[in-house]
Amino acid sequence: MPELRIDPFPPPDELAALWAVAWGTSEPPDFARILPRSLAHLGAYHENRLIGFVNVAWDGGIHAFILDTSVHPDLRRQGIATELVKEAVRIAGERGAKCLHVDFEPHLEGFYRACGFRPTEAGLIRLG
Repeated sequence: MPELRIDPFPPPDELAALWAVAWGTSEPPDFARILPRSLAHLGAYHENRLIGFVNVAWDGGIHAFILDTSVHPDLRRQGIATELVKEAVRIAGERGAKCLHVDFEPHLEGFYRACGFRPTEAGLIRLG
């Protein structure tokens, strides 16, 4: 299992490289602006190389949100994302979150259920 690092603030080029292969796009979010505002973020490292990532955004109060769960495609289905999310859940609780939310596409329901998330009623408006 790779080494999990809490709040590693990976260099932008490392995060952009993982984002490009994990999400199939070369347009990563501006993590330099995002991560300092996050409750936590975690990186999975193998031989000092970033191979997985998850961000825990928050509202500054009791609500936190799992975002950007990413694992290098060559290393998927090995439990890395599960370990990242489970550690993110632990850290979020430790840092004061009382509710942890996640939005996901339908094909990821089994994954997030296996991580302990349960469906809730929610509303969504997609902007842009």
